This record gives sequence, C-alpha cells and structure tokens, in this order.
Amino acid sequence: MTHTSPVAPAPRKTALIIGSGIGGLSLGIRLQSLGFDTTILEKLDAPGGRAYQKRTADGYVFDMGPTVITVPHFIEELFALERDRAALTTPDYPAQVLEGERVREGESGGPRTREYVKLVPILPFYRIYFDDGTYFDYDGDPDSTRRQILELAPDDLAGYERFHKDAGAIFERGFLELGYTHFGDVPSMLRVVPDLMRLDAVRTLFSFTSKYFQSPKLRQVFSFETLLVGGNPLSVPAIYAMIHFVEKTWGIHYAMGGTGALVRAFVQKFEELGGQIRYGAEVERVLVTDGRGKPVKRPTGTRVARGVALAGGEELHADITVSNGDWANLYLKLVPPQARLVNSDVRVRAARQSMSLLVIYFGFRRDGPNDRPLDLRHHNIILGPRYEELLTEIFGEKVLSKDFSQYLHVPTLTDPSLAPEGHHAAYTLVPVPHNASGLNWDIEGPKLVGRVLDFLEERGYIPNLKERLTHSEYITPDYFEGTLDAYLGNAFGPEPTLIQSAYFRPHNRSEDVRNLYLVGAGAQPGAGTPSVMMSAKMTARLIAQDFGIHPDLLGGPDEAVAQAQPETVGAAD
Repeated sequence: MTHTSPVAPAPRKTALIIGSGIGGLSLGIRLQSLGFDTTILEKLDAPGGRAYQKRTADGYVFDMGPTVITVPHFIEELFALERDRAALTTPDYPAQVLEGERVREGESGGPRTREYVKLVPILPFYRIYFDDGTYFDYDGDPDSTRRQILELAPDDLAGYERFHKDAGAIFERGFLELGYTHFGDVPSMLRVVPDLMRLDAVRTLFSFTSKYFQSPKLRQVFSFETLLVGGNPLSVPAIYAMIHFVEKTWGIHYAMGGTGALVRAFVQKFEELGGQIRYGAEVERVLVTDGRGKPVKRPTGTRVARGVALAGGEELHADITVSNGDWANLYLKLVPPQARLVNSDVRVRAARQSMSLLVIYFGFRRDGPNDRPLDLRHHNIILGPRYEELLTEIFGEKVLSKDFSQYLHVPTLTDPSLAPEGHHAAYTLVPVPHNASGLNWDIEGPKLVGRVLDFLEERGYIPNLKERLTHSEYITPDYFEGTLDAYLGNAFGPEPTLIQSAYFRPHNRSEDVRNLYLVGAGAQPGAGTPSVMMSAKMTARLIAQDFGIHPDLLGGPDEAVAQAQPETVGAAD
C-alpha cells in the first residue's frame, strides 16, 4: 500500500553510509523512511561486507560470512517500511511477536518479507558434536532438551530447569526491555546495573553456566554461542545467556539462496525507497571541519562531519556520515587525529578486539554408491578435545593451537541450488587469533586448511572427502584486515567483554564528531545479524532526535508493523 507523506521535507537531508553490510543496508532503509536521501558507499564490487556472497566459475555459491538468521520480525520490520514512514515510535516487540508460536516448518518470513526473499526454519538449530563422537541436537524444544540431558548427564536435569528460568529472566530484561537502549552516557548505564547484578548477569557466561551444569559437555552446549558473535565464553558477561532464549523464542532460519539473497533483498528495498549504492567506492577519509567550516586543528570545540573523500580523490558532501565499517579502522584511518579526543589512537589501540577466523569454502560430490551416507545437519558445531584451554590460547595467548573447534555449515542440505547438481557446497569456520599474534598466514593457512580437511575425513564427518573434493579456497585474518579493513584482522569488532559492553562499547553517535554516526557490529548493541539490525534502529532514532525529525515521519501506517507477521505464526516474525 502506498501512503502520501504527511510531511514533504524540502530540501531533504542527505546521508552517506560507509559500507553495505547488513547493518549499513538496514540503516539505509531506515534513513530513507526518515526522509533522507541516502547513498551507500561500498569498497567491494557487490554488497554485503562481511556478508559478501561469492559465486565461483565452477558453479558454487558461498556465503562468506554470517549464516545464522534469527528474529525474522526484525527483517519483516525493514521490508514493511515506506518512504517518509519511519515506524520508529511503534512497539519494538508487538504483542503478536511475543505471543505467537515459533515457525517450525514451511516459510517463516512475514508477508512483506515474502515479497523479497524466502526464509525457512532450520531444525535442529545446531548439532553439537563432542570430541568423543557423541552429539547434542539443540532445537529450542525444552522437552527434547530435557530428554537429551537425561541421556547425556541426568544429574544436570535439575540444573537445566534453574538455568532455563534464570536465562529467561535475563532475556526478558536484557533483550526485550533493554535491547534497544543506547547507552550514550553514564547515568543510562548506572540505571540498569542493579538489575544486572540481581540477575547475576555480570559474571562471565562460562562461570554462569557452570553454576547449573556439572557436565563439561553441557557447559559447552550452553555457552558456545557467543563465539558466533566474536565473544569468548570465558570473558563475555552472562547477559549473553539471553542468546539461548532469543533462539528458543524465534528459532534459527535460512534465506533460500543464502544470506546473500537476504542482502540482495535489502538492496532492492533500499533502492525502491530511492536510495543509491555505489560499488568500488573506497572511502579514504571522513571530511571534518570546525563549526565554521574551517579545518580542525585540535580535538576541542565543535567538530562536524561534512562527508567523505574517496580513494580516487572525489569528495562527497552530506548532512550526516555513517560508518558501517570497523570501529577501530574508522578512527585510526578515516577520522583525522586532531578531530578525536575520546576515540584517540591510544584508546582505540588499547581496546580488545574479537578473535579472527580461518574459513574454508569447499565443494564436494554428493554420496556415491561406495560412500557412507553424510550424517550432518545444516549447522554443525564440532568441538575439539579442549574447551577452556583452547579459548585461552586463541583470545589470551594468541597462539595457533595443536587442536581446534569448528563450525561446519552445509547449506545444500536445505538448498541444493548453491552447488552444481550432484554436489554439496559447504564452509567450515575455525576460530583463530587475530593478527596481533604475528602469525604468517601465508605459511600457517595452508597447513591448517590441510589439518581441518583431514580431520573431517578421518573422523567420518565427510567420508572420502579428498576423493570427492571438487573445489577448495579459504580466507585467513589477512582477508579481514586487508579486504574488509578490520583492525588486526578481527572478525567481529571489539570483543564483547564486560568492560567493552553497554556504555563502554563504541557509541552509535560519535563522541568526537557531530553528524558522524556508527552502525553494525562495532557499535551498540554488538555483533550478530539480529544485533546489527537493532543497531540500525538505534542509530536511526538518534539521528531523528538530533535532526528534530517531524513526529509525523516517526510513525508509520498501522500495517507496517502491526500486520508484519504471518497470520498463523506471528511470533516468528
């Protein structure tokens, strides 16, 4: 349905977004709905950033980054937006989102989402393999979880009931009530500290889970998920126990065609709303002046972002500039040091960055008559013989360990279109130290790739893999540092430790430069596909506040959100 704008901004404000990751695209859509004219500048030849999708000459399609989609409602919300109808004042979690049943089969996207991309639920969410060959199918079903706990560690069943109750309370407060809170000042943080202390959400996640489970396996099952957003379970705060409930409440989903199909759908929506995107547009610096338009000489007084300069010398000017890139790279390379007081070189370099990744993208022939059948799921977590020790070596000591854990993604079990007929496309992701390690990945990369592929074959995860292998390539921390401009090759931005969370995480409104904003994994609330979409909404609200956007623009048609869910299973959207 098309609506006449209640307010006709004349002239419209302009915005530049650096980077076309999911966070940048989400904010681009929201800025168009706020009445801005927005241009997204992407260094690469296609959209996505970390969510870039690669197509190979031999017919494989690989999502190079995120593959786990949850909270389909966030996606539906974006596709329901309209030009000059921002829907920023409507409830973040409408009643039907909270009260409906989770989608377990069929199509899981809402009615507007279905116009752009097909989402389907994935069950189990993950199959978690332990080093002794046993496994745990996590599917968010409490009865299934209880049954598997009884088989694996029956003495921990009572602990699970307590964990379920306490993690639920953290989810209620930390996600549903505080999830969209921008901690831009100390009082905003201090107001929530008593609740977090009461919920025991400030101790480390692994320590929190260890209160409830004696089994090392169950401690791993209920703490590993933070690794998928760059967090070390031994150091992230226990508020991240809410991930368990986020997944349990709304499920895990897959976009047919891969995450790249979702990215392309966001681009389509952005362009339909009048936004523009430029590829091969590498930003060399953010243009900053004082309040009178003069060059900035010192990091005091008024400093204003005026636009960007591209690598080729072209200058683009806009009312606001937003970075969807790496936080450290923004301040160390793009914003001049004389314009920075809070985000000084010393502060940025001192921040702890998330770990990096080695990711192998490979294709192989499907089961032949002489092959043992493939017994994997869409998402597979393959844990090594050590857990706490391995995490300490990756995050703390920054050494390449003798063993490894990995996340093996086989999307062609759900979507055969990503590989040539008769073949599978897969990737396996191995957490490794970022480039402060000093490791030479030209040497270590091929060796680790060989060890990982040998492991998958020898342990029987993919029988006869070497004979069946038809395609193989990989990325290392050097890809994150060189291609994605991530400081030290980090894969997820600042590590989400307690002292780098909430107020202490980079702010979505720059503390140093007026009209400069951040969105995505490096900003609040943090990394992960749902979080970067939340980040976009938080940043949009700050921009609306700063620019005094007319209240009529902040609302939206009732159906934009109130009818943003499938009629039968609203909770999943």
